[in-house]
Amino acid sequence: MSLSVSQRGQEMPVSPFRKLAPFAEAAEQQGKKVYYLNIGQPDIATPPSLFEALRKADIRVLAYSHGAGTDSYRQKLMAYYHRAGIEVSVEEIMVTTAGSEAILFALLTCLNPGDELVVPEPFYGTYTAFAVAAGVKIVPVTGTIDNGFALPPLADFEQVITPRTKAILLCNPSNPTGHVYTQTELNDLLSLCRRHQLYLLSDEAYREYCYDGARSISALNLAGGEEYVVVLDTISKRYSACGARVGSLVTRNQRVFQAAFHFAQMRISPPGLGMLLGEAAVALPESYFDENRAEYQARRDLTVRRLRAMPGVQCPLPGGAFYVMAHLPVDDAERFGEWLLTDFAYENQTLMLSPANGFYQTPGLGQQQVRLAYILNLHDLDLALTCLEQALLVYPGRIPEPTEALETASNFS
Repeated sequence: MSLSVSQRGQEMPVSPFRKLAPFAEAAEQQGKKVYYLNIGQPDIATPPSLFEALRKADIRVLAYSHGAGTDSYRQKLMAYYHRAGIEVSVEEIMVTTAGSEAILFALLTCLNPGDELVVPEPFYGTYTAFAVAAGVKIVPVTGTIDNGFALPPLADFEQVITPRTKAILLCNPSNPTGHVYTQTELNDLLSLCRRHQLYLLSDEAYREYCYDGARSISALNLAGGEEYVVVLDTISKRYSACGARVGSLVTRNQRVFQAAFHFAQMRISPPGLGMLLGEAAVALPESYFDENRAEYQARRDLTVRRLRAMPGVQCPLPGGAFYVMAHLPVDDAERFGEWLLTDFAYENQTLMLSPANGFYQTPGLGQQQVRLAYILNLHDLDLALTCLEQALLVYPGRIPEPTEALETASNFS
C-alpha cells in the first residue's frame, strides 16, 4: 500500500487568482511585460508611518503576545471601529493572523464537520479552501451579472437551508463582484438567520472603499444581531499592507469569542511586528481613505468605461472594493486567460486575469466570466485594458455577437 495525502489535501483547490501564475512567469521570462489584474494587491504605497513605527520600536525580545493580541493594539482597534460607527469593546475583538485566520476560526467555531455553509456566489475563491480545511460543505445561492450581483431572492436561500445549515457567509463590499449590500438586504439576511438559528459571518475587508457616496453597513450594526453576527476583518486591503498578515474577528457573542480564542491559543499569538504596523495604521487620519477612495473610484470608472466599449463584453458597475466581474465573448475564460500569457502580446505586453469559474461553487458557472482587479495606476491600467481589447479581437475562441454572425453569414451567401 502506497502513501497518499489526506482527503482534504486532495480536495484543496488551486487558488483561482494564482492558477495562471506559471504561465505569467514564463511570459516574463520571454521578455513580455505582464500587467497583473488577477489579484487584489494594490500598487498604492503602504503608508510610510507604518514602517516608521517599526524603526522606532524599542524591542529587546520579540515575545509572544496575548492570544487575542496585544492590549495596546486591541484598544486602538476599538477606537478605529468607533470612528467607523461600530460600537464594540476590547473584549469583543480578537486579533488574528490576517483575515484568513479570522475566516478559518469562524468556520471552526460556528460549524461542525459536515455542516453546511450558505454563500451567495460568485464568492471569494479562498472560502472554498477554508471550508475544505474545516470539513464544511459550501452550499451556493447564485447571483446574476444582470443585476450587478445583488443579493439573490430570500426564497432561494430558504430553498437550500437544511438541518445541517449552520451559517451564512458573505463579503461586503463583495470580493469578487464589488456589490455593496444594502440595509434591506442585510436586514433580510439577519431575519433569515434569526428564523433558522444561523450565524451571519460578514467579511468586511473593504469597508472603506465604497464609491459614488455610498457607505458600507457593518453587520455588527444590525439590530438584533448580537448573538448571530461574526465579523471577519483585515488591514491588508484597507492600508495596502497585504504582507502584514494582521486581521481581526469581532463578535458580541461571547461563547463564539471564547471558543475562537481557544483556537487562537493553539497558534499562541498573532504576529508581533504586524500588530505594531496595525497600531500605526489605525492612527492614520480619515483623509487617507478619502484620497485612496477617489483613486480607486477613478480606476473603477476607467475599467468599466473601457470594458463597456469592447464589443460583446458585459460589465456591471461595482459599488465597492476594487474588483469587477465581466462577461467576455470567449469560449472559455480560463483557456482565454492562459492564451493571453502563452500566445498573445500587443506591443510585447499582455495581462493576467482571474477566470471566474474559481469563484463559483456550482459546476459550469462563470465559464465566460473573469474577475479583474483595478489595482494598478491609471496609466498601467489603461495599457492593460488595451491589451485585453486587442486580445478579444484576435482570440481564436471568440464567440461572435449575433450581428457579427450575421455579417459572417452574409459574406458567404
